[in-house]
Amino acid sequence: MTTPPETPPQDPSGPEPERPAGVLDAGTYDRILQPRSERRLPLGDGTWHQLARAYVRVQLITQGAVFVLVLAAAVVAQAITGVQWQWIPAGVVLVVTLVGLLITPRQARSFGYQLRSDDLVFRRGILWQRVVAVPYGRMQLVDITHGPLDRGFGIAQLKLVTAAASTGVTIPGLTQDAAEQLRDTLVAVAETRRTGL
Repeated sequence: MTTPPETPPQDPSGPEPERPAGVLDAGTYDRILQPRSERRLPLGDGTWHQLARAYVRVQLITQGAVFVLVLAAAVVAQAITGVQWQWIPAGVVLVVTLVGLLITPRQARSFGYQLRSDDLVFRRGILWQRVVAVPYGRMQLVDITHGPLDRGFGIAQLKLVTAAASTGVTIPGLTQDAAEQLRDTLVAVAETRRTGL
């Protein structure tokens, strides 16, 4: 006589939200980069979703445009006035922008989010790490925004607003389909987990 297979115990907090991984992972990186230090914040278990690869291109275009505009403004100011003091603030802005251009690809790969049974966890950062867990029942607003350049590359950012401003999360660089699917999933799950506010 065979015994029926054991069923895993049910989570008392309810079933986990539906995870449309195909849409959330389309056009994204394959893994999250972590700091090399042993004292880094651990990723933990579960499936981590990342930003779209197009997010890096949008950031590089934006920062590159700032770099070119500042450089052109400094050159024009020197040609018109003949003085060179403008190179001090322009140089600072150019160096900061150049550093941003260099670290953006690695920085974008450190972003990730995870849908767990009771909350959404968002992490970012290599040097300055941040991990935020937003309970589904505390979400008050899920907002999708995108500018002209974002629309051209098919990406958007999703903002989660809660009662406490410090726990609000903005996930940049999602594909448009992923942002819409994630919004719908979060709204549906938040309605079932609504707690007293």
